[in-house]
Amino acid sequence: MSGEQSFRSFRDFYPFYLSEHANRMSRRLHFAGTSIAALLIVTACATRLWWLLAAALIEGYGVAWIGHFFFEHNKPATFKHPWLSLMGDWRLWWEILSGKMRF
Repeated sequence: MSGEQSFRSFRDFYPFYLSEHANRMSRRLHFAGTSIAALLIVTACATRLWWLLAAALIEGYGVAWIGHFFFEHNKPATFKHPWLSLMGDWRLWWEILSGKMRF
């Protein structure tokens, strides 16, 4: 595969995603970033201040990438698998919120 992994489905991708988020502080930063992004998205829809959608994107990724660069010491999966990674962010967020994954 010439050093790159390809995934046929989100089910195939998610174990890789979790392996890239093994550090607990990184998972906490992802949870915080996704939570704030969710609040910004809801606020944008409620107030019709659409620039908040861009703020949600910048804030969500910015906080998560701090986890990768300073705690995981790896490159975010977003760079090679943007949609699968976005789905992984929300699934990780839900698993932490529901108690399936340790915060």
